[in-house]
Amino acid sequence: MLMATINSSIVLIALPDIFRGIGINPLQPSNTGYLLWMIMGFLVVTAVLVVGFGRLGDMFGRVRMYNMGFAIFAIASVFLGITWQQGDAAAMWLIGWRIVQGVGGAFLMANSSAILTDAFPVRQRGTALGINGVAAIAGSFLGLVIGGLLGPVNWHLVFFVSVPFGVFGTIWAYLKLKDNGNRQPAKMDWWGNITFAVGLIAVLVGITYGIQPYGGHTMGWTSPMVLGCIIGGVVVLIGFGIIETKVAKPLFELSLFRNRPFTLGNLANLLASLGRGGLQFVLIIWLQGIWLPQHGYSFEQTPLWAGVYMLPLTIGFLVAAPISGWLSDKYGAKLFTTGGMVISAVSFLLLELLPVDFDYWVFALILLLNGLGMGLFSSPNRAEIMNALPADARGAGAGMTATFQNSAMVLSIGFFFSLMIAGLSSHLPSVMESGLLQHGVPAADASRIAALPPVGVLFAAFLGYNPVQELLGNVLKVIPPDQAAFLTGRSFFPNLISGPFSDGLTAAFWFAVIACLVAAVASAFTGKRVVPGASHEPVGAELAAEGGELVDEQGLYGDAGAHSGAVATAAVRAVGAPGLAGASAPAEPDTAGSLVGALRTPHGTAIAQGIVTVTAPDGRQVGRTQVDPAGGYALFGLGVGTFMVVATAPGFRPEVAAVTLDGRGARQDFDLRGDGAVHGIVRSGSGPAGVPGVTVLALDAAGRLTGRAVTDPDGTFRMEGLPVGPTTITATLAGRAPQATSVHVVAEASVPVELAISAAGGLAGQVTGPDGRPLPNAMITVVDVEGTVVATATSGNDGGYRVPELMPGSYTVTTSVHLPGVARVDLTGSGTTTADVQLGAVGAPRRPRTAPMPIAGD
Repeated sequence: MLMATINSSIVLIALPDIFRGIGINPLQPSNTGYLLWMIMGFLVVTAVLVVGFGRLGDMFGRVRMYNMGFAIFAIASVFLGITWQQGDAAAMWLIGWRIVQGVGGAFLMANSSAILTDAFPVRQRGTALGINGVAAIAGSFLGLVIGGLLGPVNWHLVFFVSVPFGVFGTIWAYLKLKDNGNRQPAKMDWWGNITFAVGLIAVLVGITYGIQPYGGHTMGWTSPMVLGCIIGGVVVLIGFGIIETKVAKPLFELSLFRNRPFTLGNLANLLASLGRGGLQFVLIIWLQGIWLPQHGYSFEQTPLWAGVYMLPLTIGFLVAAPISGWLSDKYGAKLFTTGGMVISAVSFLLLELLPVDFDYWVFALILLLNGLGMGLFSSPNRAEIMNALPADARGAGAGMTATFQNSAMVLSIGFFFSLMIAGLSSHLPSVMESGLLQHGVPAADASRIAALPPVGVLFAAFLGYNPVQELLGNVLKVIPPDQAAFLTGRSFFPNLISGPFSDGLTAAFWFAVIACLVAAVASAFTGKRVVPGASHEPVGAELAAEGGELVDEQGLYGDAGAHSGAVATAAVRAVGAPGLAGASAPAEPDTAGSLVGALRTPHGTAIAQGIVTVTAPDGRQVGRTQVDPAGGYALFGLGVGTFMVVATAPGFRPEVAAVTLDGRGARQDFDLRGDGAVHGIVRSGSGPAGVPGVTVLALDAAGRLTGRAVTDPDGTFRMEGLPVGPTTITATLAGRAPQATSVHVVAEASVPVELAISAAGGLAGQVTGPDGRPLPNAMITVVDVEGTVVATATSGNDGGYRVPELMPGSYTVTTSVHLPGVARVDLTGSGTTTADVQLGAVGAPRRPRTAPMPIAGD
């Protein structure tokens, strides 16, 4: 995550060195597109792809998708670093591989949060996601410093710096990361993916080009192309929303937005990202275009020193994010998310009050305060969002959150640049013209230059170019040398732009203040965790999906509220004092003190023999109940306050959670994992070789699914987190007969298992001569549709032959004794199919008799 976000910002500071290296002036109108796509390409592609890649992680394994992303990221970094072209070809090469790098980054961003959520219990997720959040947002600021340091040395290093980390991370993740998430077999929502990608790309491209001049306007918001992209993109996104309500497995789980913590948490995250992204660009322009030149730095030096002077922002975030994540695990997230956004709003207000030519230590303290506020918010917010998701939607949910965050970065560029340009365009032309006239610039040239769109001035300051030198060009040759030196020096442009720039700063910072305050309000009303129902797949559906069968979801799952109904009718014993006296059935529920939930394995299988115990802060046991056969439980009359809830079940590790009841009741689900493990190999029934791609399932004594794995290329597998006790291990592969064995799983040890699977179909028949009598010792050859010999056999004294273990398909059966005989047969993959062959000289062979003939053991 650190490397992905460093690469999202590393080029911002290094762009001048990159463009100088490939021989392109990015400020020329014909090259502006290259400039924008170098800045935006990585962000746009990650924003578009993270949701789909999160869904792929839910379907095929989050670690597998994460590892693929690391590999793509490393390969793209190599090709970016070895760029050898010049001019337009080099620019297109860099943009193309930046987009590929963004594809790898999207895999990482979509699945990292989901992997951590799977790996850590609820009480530790704030800390774990806090560390991940530190890496994510710190990377976006560290990229500025790294780009500023490496760009002047050699611009190729800006990309090569990722290669060793990418290669090491790819290998390390492949060797060490284990997928313990809930894999959800499903079809890909292709229409949803296509409409989402087209709509979001159109909107983001429209915003990107909206800050460029159009016609006689300083910005392009009235351009037909910009309006067409934004309006058309919105229409397509509306169509995407309609599609998502119709498909069985949507890309965007719109039902998740009925979950208040998820919805308001993402709204707060979007607004915080808008403020944070805009701050990054405004500070870069402020430092590089005004403050640093006024304090003795040449324009060429400003990119590096801008990154250095912004370090207090990163330090504040690095300090606050992990601490707030750890504290939110203990005291809840709301205090930190709301407080963090309020602190951030205060810091933006202080920045707005700061003069353009500020005292650095005051500026540094305000940046530190902003970093502390963003850090306090980030980790608890991410943990709150991820805790609100059911296990089988964590990849898609994390992708949705990353989409909001990455889209906000692109939106912030459009919003903040538009605000800055609007502020500059009202005063800069007149100030620019009078300043140029005072220092010997001809009136016609001064008027022409002053009329140029302010976006050119912003881009020049942003890239570390000397803005006046770029604007005047050849005009410098016709004015006195001393005046030319003054105009291109370190004081004229900063003093010229300070007043108009201040107007733009005011608008930008007030927008950030409002965004942070709205985010604070959203964070304050997130409420408690409520996991949507109908998200757990029955064992029958999982087995059918693993075998490649089509499943009628409505018929198999039944009513989507079945689980919640089972929870509501669970038998409950609630107690209010030591000694477990209680009723056999609950009275009228007291919503102020009700607690419901479910106990399940990480694979979504109900745990029917669990016990849930509730204790008060003083250690008194105030509630205890046994879960129902569907894994649900319900407790009522607990009162108001914070309680410790402990879930236990035979063979599983206990789980504990702190739950606050505040008058609305609460839901607390538990994913219990066992202490045992199994490992082994699945061999082919016809030899010792391991069989790859075999689905291996673990079922407990009651037939409940407790583990799942897929064999590696060498046929080996490993399953962890299994409950202690009798367990059945099964191996299934399409076209092969399933095999099973029983083991006894023990605590803190891995039990070895070996299974052999064979093809499910067989072939048998009789060879007869021209006279119809059985023909012994005839050589039978079985050939598949591609002409490959797959089996041979010899007929016995009665003319009979048998070929076991054939995969389903069409085959030709021939014999070469006397005149050849031929028969064609289709194997379905179950039982033994009869194919008789008669030899003779008369015409074509008769059609074979084909009838299912089950044989024991096949």
